[in-house]
Order: sequence, then C-alpha cells, then structure tokens
Amino acid sequence: MDILLLSVSLICLILLGAPIALAMIVLPTIYILITDAAPLLTVPHQMYEALARFPLVAIPFFMLTGELMNSSSVTRRILRLSSVLVGKMRGGLAQVNMVASLFFAGMNGSAVADTATIGTVMIPTMRERGYSAPYAAAITAIGSTIGGIIPPSIAMIVLASVANLSVGALFAGGILPGLLITFMLMFVVWVIARREGHERGEVAFSFAALMSAFGAAALALSVPAILIMGILGGWFSSVEAGAITAAVAFFIGAVAYRDMSRKAVIQALSRTVRLSGSVFIIIAAAGPFSWLLTRLGALDLLEAWLGTFAGSPLAFAAALLLIVFVAGMFMDATANIIVLGPMLIPVSVAAGYEPIQAALVVVVGFLLGTVTPPVGVCYFTAAAVAGARLDRTAIALLPFITIEILVLFLMLLVAPLTLAIPAWLGLL
Repeated sequence: MDILLLSVSLICLILLGAPIALAMIVLPTIYILITDAAPLLTVPHQMYEALARFPLVAIPFFMLTGELMNSSSVTRRILRLSSVLVGKMRGGLAQVNMVASLFFAGMNGSAVADTATIGTVMIPTMRERGYSAPYAAAITAIGSTIGGIIPPSIAMIVLASVANLSVGALFAGGILPGLLITFMLMFVVWVIARREGHERGEVAFSFAALMSAFGAAALALSVPAILIMGILGGWFSSVEAGAITAAVAFFIGAVAYRDMSRKAVIQALSRTVRLSGSVFIIIAAAGPFSWLLTRLGALDLLEAWLGTFAGSPLAFAAALLLIVFVAGMFMDATANIIVLGPMLIPVSVAAGYEPIQAALVVVVGFLLGTVTPPVGVCYFTAAAVAGARLDRTAIALLPFITIEILVLFLMLLVAPLTLAIPAWLGLL
C-alpha cells in the first residue's frame, strides 16, 4: 500500500508541474515526518552520498566543452561538413540534422544540450524549406538522444559511478549502438522524405568538397578524437579527459579560430554552471528517493518480478524494456539511472547478460524517455523551439521511437553489438 501511495504521489506531483528533483526530496521528507522511520537528517545525508562520487566531476567539464565549442564557429563548420556528407540525399536538411547530432554527440555528451544547440539553428531553416513544425521538432529531439549514446556520455558517467562500472568500457560499448541508431534513423528520414516529397540536399557530394569541409572542421573534430583515444587507450580518466577537452575547446575557439570573445567565454561558463547545477540537484535528490524505495521494498519487488522472466531471453528483454520505457515516461533520465540502474543491471546479469551490455541498454532506454511525453525534456524543448503542438510532435516521433526500441532489442539479443569494441580494446 505504501509503495502504491508513493508511486501515485510522485506521478501526481510530476503531472501538476512540480520539478522532478523537488518531488523526489519532498516525498521522503514527508514519509519520515509521518512515520518517524529515520532521523530527518537522513534526507540531506542521502543527498550528499549520491553526490560523493569522483567520476561525477567529469560532468561539468564535458558540459563546458560543449558550451565553449558552441561559442565559436564550430557549429557552422560541423553543419557544413554534415551537409557535404549528406549530399543530394532525399530529405537533405533532416539528414543534416541527424549527422550533425552524431558529431555534436562526441563533444558534449548531453541530449538536452544537443537539442538546444542544433534546434535553434536547424529548426527555423527546416521550417523555411517546407518541413512541418512537428516533424522538425521530432527530428531534432530524436537526433539528440545520440548525444547520450556516442561517447562522451554524461548518462554513462552517472551510471558508471552508481553501478561501479568502467566508464571506458561503457564509452566503447556505446559506439556501435550509437552509429546503428543514427543510420537507422536516417533511413526512416529517407523513407518519409520520399513519401512526403521533401527536398534534396543542396550541396552535391564530392571528394574535393568533403576535404574542404573536413579541413575547416578538423580542429573541432579533434575534441572527440582526443577524448575517445585518451579514455579508451587508458591515457587518462574520464575526469582528466573532461578537463583536457575543455582546455582544447577553449584553445580552438580563442586561439585557432579566433572567434570566441571574452564575453562568450563568460556566458559559456555561466551556462555550464546552470546546466551542471540542474543535473547535480537531480542526482542529489535521487539519493533519498532511492533510499525510500529500498526502505519500502519497491526495488526488491521489481527485481523479483523481473527475475521471473529470466528463463526466456525474449520475454526478459520485453519485460526489461517495458520497465525502462514506462519509468522513462515519468521520471528524468538521470534520476532513473541512479534509482533503477543499480537494480536492473544485477538482475540482467543474473539472467545471463553481460554487465556492460545491460548497462548500455539501461542508458539508451532511459535516454529514450527524454523524447516521450509527458515529461520528456528534449521533446518539450524541441517543440518549444519549433512552435509545434505537443500532440502532433508526439505523433511525428512515433516511427523514430519504434526504431530505437528495435535497436534496444538488438542490443539485448546480439551481444557483440555492445561488447565487440570493449572486448577488442581489452576493457572487459
């Protein structure tokens, strides 16, 4: 009964518009005040424990890297390179949006940041070329989920810190699923473009144009290259990688491109503080909420129910994805990763899956929640930028969400998709 009351209370608070972090702090506080089950200091103590993890220090560094890159001409250079790569493909601007999301994924690791950065540039242009507002918003929102899959990934860093997993192994394991999702989403865009008669790309693909665009963006692309090689090669930790890439991003904008002003740097630092604060307050709030779920036995019940499907790989995959998808509809991805991730991974391992494989499914599944109503933050952000109705944006998202769910099943049923690169690099 307590578990049901807690669930209903949380959903009601969210639907009433209460911030996720506030809801997760208020409910344990009220529970303690009513039941006297623990000292009231348990709430701030659990908040502190949730934050007292060294890998989390990497998050503001990666956010700062993205903000610094966006403060220079990097966005324009990346979009030019994406346009050349797409060529005359049907649905040109939508395809450019997807390819640009792939590149930006290797710079800031945040789905929300990708939505805001790419959306403000691409959505108005797509609207001018005849794309409907809901479709432009849907393309931008779903493309932003790639930012949490391709390394660096803030979501992976958070999960690694709470589940005692290797950040490098998670980063390596996310490469193939991220690429597969990108190519499959581009295929759906192509199919829809043929059906709707969307425009073709403006810039014809040629080797000369590719070399020119690549040369202009080469320094910007060095940031994800340094990051991936450094972490996967074991040269530095995720925290050190964040600091180094932030320094490189500053050098590129201020010294190499010389188009980053002092004011832009200050604004980038300011935005980083605000964004980091919003992420860390959710991480902190998830601490007492997770404690309350454990106290009430909710996680044990969920673990026992999921364990009943362990004998059938297909049934277990369906049950696991159902939990991930439903939870993602009502709670922030970061909160879900902290609260449910440490429970879902051991159950998946008991069912025969590798820890890194299960962890990546959890990450990608919860990131999908950022584009699903009623609380998908990327879904709301993209719709707001496009000025699109939420219901029509949700409908436009359906074929893309279906594709990502299909990839999630493949990640569970085809182990090499997530384990091949980590194994090749000796990270397993």
